[in-house]
Amino acid sequence: MTEESFLTQSHLAKRWGISPHTLERWRWQGEGPRFVKIGGRVRYRIADVEAYEASNSMNCTAAQNSQAPDTTLVGGAA
Repeated sequence: MTEESFLTQSHLAKRWGISPHTLERWRWQGEGPRFVKIGGRVRYRIADVEAYEASNSMNCTAAQNSQAPDTTLVGGAA
């Protein structure tokens, strides 16, 4: 793979308009796009970034909360 096949943390942060620290936190929490770490340097494969963007594509904000609300009553009463 060529150097052009990867993004640095700062380039990805700029692409998405977020802080580089957000990407650091996401890596620590196991969130965000896949990344590679070579020689202590973090790089994001463009294909992984585009796949992450596609998997987070939505038509409306309601799609974010796709789980039905919990309607269970406390104490088991139905």
